[in-house]
Amino acid sequence: MDDQFYIGTRKGLFRARRANDGKWLIEGPEFRSSPVTMVLRDSRDGAEYAALNLGHFGPHLWRKMPGAAWEEIETPAFPREAGGTAVSMIWALEPGGPDQEGRLWLGTLPGGLFRSDDRGAHWMLVQTLWDHPERAKWAGGGYDDPGIHSICVRPDDPEAIAVGVSVGGVWHTRDGGASWALSGPGMVASYMPGPMQNDPAVQDPHRLVQCPANPDVLWVQHHCGIFRSTDWGESWHRIQVGVTSDFGFAVVVHPRDPEQAWFAPAVSDEIRIPVDDALVVSHTGNGGGQFRLLETGLPGPGAYDLVYRHALEINSSGTCLAMGSTTGNLWVSDDAGESWTCISQHLPPIYCIRF
Repeated sequence: MDDQFYIGTRKGLFRARRANDGKWLIEGPEFRSSPVTMVLRDSRDGAEYAALNLGHFGPHLWRKMPGAAWEEIETPAFPREAGGTAVSMIWALEPGGPDQEGRLWLGTLPGGLFRSDDRGAHWMLVQTLWDHPERAKWAGGGYDDPGIHSICVRPDDPEAIAVGVSVGGVWHTRDGGASWALSGPGMVASYMPGPMQNDPAVQDPHRLVQCPANPDVLWVQHHCGIFRSTDWGESWHRIQVGVTSDFGFAVVVHPRDPEQAWFAPAVSDEIRIPVDDALVVSHTGNGGGQFRLLETGLPGPGAYDLVYRHALEINSSGTCLAMGSTTGNLWVSDDAGESWTCISQHLPPIYCIRF
């Protein structure tokens, strides 16, 4: 499926596919005019999932099995013991391990982690994380409530899972969610006073990704910079970018080479537009030792595109990247970011892209 990807937007779900002549075609929308906050194709069985956010009517979750039509399935909900908390958005959706048929993991606003073992027909709140004493330190970032936006299931051990919380740090389980631990030291939250800056529970990872071929290597685009771990989050090292801002939301890592990662920088939290009003992608090929700016085919001065945390994606071979913006522009690169082609300038604001 490397020649197809989904585009979740404010006004529906679109699909991009490569035609026989090599050009990209955009089809859709499905769920016309409905905000699509997350989408997933499960490679284990070909099932497709789409998370909608219908305003006053709340989030809804849909599933499409191969050869069938879309059907609405159960939307995760907090139990009564959660004090009347309601799910306001589905922000992350990932499959379990290859041998865990039907298992799905889902993250929400506010910060709940849910698990399903029957392809989303039923959902259970992972109470061990919700009830953890350190969760009392979580706070809202861009939203009023903290949220779980990143879920990394280790391909070599699907009982080991890392999740990113904004604002609440990076959390790990090695036993399928029975117990949880905060990720290790090294991250710095400069927005906090004094010694609290190093508290792992108050960190704001904007996006957490792992290298499938070497899942010990994790990359984080943080509110306060870029961080990397080579020991599955036991410790973190801040990366000095140098060539541009280290603020942003999106990051992807090469599926086989943990030294390579791509970012979509912006000016700052207060000024969420590209640096010098020119959209670029920053890339490192040596674990953050050096960065290059990739800009061929991207708009120069006069661009005000912001790339959300799920709107930069890489395919399974590491050769094709897709990127969408808040202004509805969509670019594809077939040479790992060296050059970009705009395949649409008229989509609704783009929330997520997934191959």
